[in-house]
Amino acid sequence: MGNLEERKGLPLLGDKFPEMKVVSTHGELLLPEYFKGKWFVLFSHPADFTPVCTTEFVAFQKRYEKFKNLNCELIGLSVDQVFSHIKWIEWIKENLGVEIEFPIIADTGKAAETLGLIHPGKGTNTVRAVFVVDDKGIIRIIIYYPQELGRNIDEIIRAVEGMQISDKYGVAMPAMWPESEVVGKNHVIIPPAKDIMTARERFEKSKKGEFECFDWWLCHKKLEK
Repeated sequence: MGNLEERKGLPLLGDKFPEMKVVSTHGELLLPEYFKGKWFVLFSHPADFTPVCTTEFVAFQKRYEKFKNLNCELIGLSVDQVFSHIKWIEWIKENLGVEIEFPIIADTGKAAETLGLIHPGKGTNTVRAVFVVDDKGIIRIIIYYPQELGRNIDEIIRAVEGMQISDKYGVAMPAMWPESEVVGKNHVIIPPAKDIMTARERFEKSKKGEFECFDWWLCHKKLEK
C-alpha cells in the first residue's frame, strides 16, 4: 500500500497528466482538457512577490510567442491566493513593463500534492518544477530546480521543440542540439539498429549519402524540416 501511495503523488514520464479542476487568474480551469490539442508547460514557483520567481515570469512572458509558435501554452502555479497573483501581475506590469498573459493557478495545495511539488523540507512552498505535456495530455518531460536557481526558459523551449521533432520524424536529439559538437549543426540522431539486417542497411544508406555513421550504432543526418 505504501508504494501505491508514493506512486500516486509522483507522476512519471509517459503518464497521463492527472485530471484536476483548478482556480486560476483566468477563472476555473479543467486540466488537461483546457489545453486539448495543444502542448503545455506547467511550471510551479515557490511564491508570489519573490525575486527569482519574478525574473522567471518576465522571462516566460517575453518568450510566450515562441511557445505559442510551437502550439504550446504556459500555465504557472503556486500555493497563493488569486488576489495575490493578481496584485503580483499588476506589480510586474507597473514596475517592469511586462504584462503576464498566461494563467496562474492559485493552488490550495491539492494540485501541488497531486503533482509532487511540495518538498518536505521547504514547508508549504512549491519547488521549481516544470511539466511538459503533449497535445494528447501525456507528460513528456519533468524537470525540478531548487529554490535558489532560476530556470533557463530557452532550454525549456528547446526541449519542447526537440520532443516535437522527435515525434514527427522518429529521431533523437544529440547533446547541445541544434548545435551539436559531435554530429554537427541541425543534425539529429537516427535510432540505433535493433538487428543485423538494419545495421547493414544503415551502412548502405550512409554510402548513398542518406545519413552519416561513425559506426552502426551511431548514425546521424541533417534535419530537413
